[in-house]
Amino acid sequence: MAGSHQEQYTVPQLARVFHSLPHLNVSLHSVNNTFNLHSEIYLESLGILGSIPAAWLILTLLVLLVYLVTRCCDRKPRPRRSIALLKCSLAVLALLCCGAVAVGLYGNDDVHNGLVQLVEAAKQVESIIKNVRNQTDIIEATLKEKVQPDLTALRDAFDDYTTNKTMLIVLLAALENMKQNNSIAVNRSFEIRRPLSGISLAGAIEMGEKIEQLRWPITMAVLSALLVLCVVLLVGVARHSRCALITFSVFGLFAVIVSWLMASLYLATSVALGDLCVSPDGYLTRAVPSTLASEVLSYYIHCETTRNNPFTQILREGHRATSSMRTNLNIVTRLSVELFKDQQLQPKLSSLLTDVSNVDRFMSALSALLDCKPLHKHYVHAAKSLCHLGLYGLTFMLLASLAAGLFFTVLVWVDSHTWIYIRKRRDYHQVNEQDPFLPPSAASQAIAARTLRGQGSYPPTAPPLNPNVHGTHNTIKQPLLLTPPPPSYATATARARQLHESMLKGGGVNGGGGVGDHKSAQHNQQSASGRAEHRSGLGDQPGQYATLSKQCKTLESSDFY
Repeated sequence: MAGSHQEQYTVPQLARVFHSLPHLNVSLHSVNNTFNLHSEIYLESLGILGSIPAAWLILTLLVLLVYLVTRCCDRKPRPRRSIALLKCSLAVLALLCCGAVAVGLYGNDDVHNGLVQLVEAAKQVESIIKNVRNQTDIIEATLKEKVQPDLTALRDAFDDYTTNKTMLIVLLAALENMKQNNSIAVNRSFEIRRPLSGISLAGAIEMGEKIEQLRWPITMAVLSALLVLCVVLLVGVARHSRCALITFSVFGLFAVIVSWLMASLYLATSVALGDLCVSPDGYLTRAVPSTLASEVLSYYIHCETTRNNPFTQILREGHRATSSMRTNLNIVTRLSVELFKDQQLQPKLSSLLTDVSNVDRFMSALSALLDCKPLHKHYVHAAKSLCHLGLYGLTFMLLASLAAGLFFTVLVWVDSHTWIYIRKRRDYHQVNEQDPFLPPSAASQAIAARTLRGQGSYPPTAPPLNPNVHGTHNTIKQPLLLTPPPPSYATATARARQLHESMLKGGGVNGGGGVGDHKSAQHNQQSASGRAEHRSGLGDQPGQYATLSKQCKTLESSDFY
């Protein structure tokens, strides 16, 4: 501004952007966007703006829930190469999400620095105001409790008879002038202190420090936890760990909720701070007590050299009164020494001179304290710390929370699509007898089928093991097998039992074979032995029964019963 040599506060562009956002009430009507925390309508408009990210969070959770419900029951296996693109996408998105969270950490540090500087500037302003109040209290207490009683005591001492009436009249006139100037100085001191009596920043400073002591570490911890979650996802992608991906999928939902809730809080706070930073002096004018005149506040906020200090006249009158008291005290001291030599007035006069000199010095100090330059400097520093550094940091945190919310939403979506298909499947095309998950009936069927197919395929025809020479019906005939039988449990068991009984009987027991003669039995036994030896020698040829004795050792009756 013209004629101003002090640094002035400028409204940041971000404050104008947030201030221009629509402020609506529940009925979607525009309301006044002036910063006013005591207005319910204004707070309602901030709540509606903050509910936008919250509504998006609810929609996001519904979409993720529907997706997980539809995909968790899909058991269709996927080839390994179909997950590679998903893993690359997860890695890239996780790195981008780490970058967004890092921006949030940077913004949180800016907000912390801005609030620390704001509190420090507020402490300096509070110190100046407190010094002014203390100086005026000291002046008023000195004049009322020390100077005024001493003047009354001197007046009583001067009532004694004296021969020089003229000098006594001058002495009493000087003493009366001191009393009047004492009253003037007391009144002017009160007028200086009265506008500042209702201003106290101590409570706001204490509350701000406590809030920042909690806000900064909690925000750092939350953002660090989000970074750790991204690292867990990267480890899971690198190690192809299904457990790590499931862990991220579960905690990723919490990350989505936290990110969008922080975005909701930061949006409402940014809009409120933008409204405040557009006109901080207007808010201070409404917030300060009524005892402080608007021209006084405007003087200290703008500190224009063309504007006079509103306390200048009061300070001038107070300083004039104290100076007059010192002049009159010198007259009283000189005359009293000449008129009242026998009385001990010197200690009272010396004490009075000391008190008046102290009051005059305090009045001169008030002139420096009430100057606008030091207070205006701290005001501008506080406003810039909050509206420039703090608002920019809060904007970074808002953008980081929005980006993190979007990234975590996509990450949970893609991650859930990935870990569902990361499984270790066994190949059940070949039956393994040692597989503990194979049912007992299937294992028995496999053993029986492999025993019968042991060393080759079944022959198209098979001669009877023990032919009947005498034409009786006491023979055991092997069935014709044109193709290998199916590996059923009943068939394999019946054949194994039949072969086992034939080997035990050796061909001598054939139903009603007990009525044959002894020679026929010996002939049949020799024929069966020779035929068995012949087949034993052809066991390695395809289409023959291979080593029946070995197979029968494998298929004993105790294996099936």
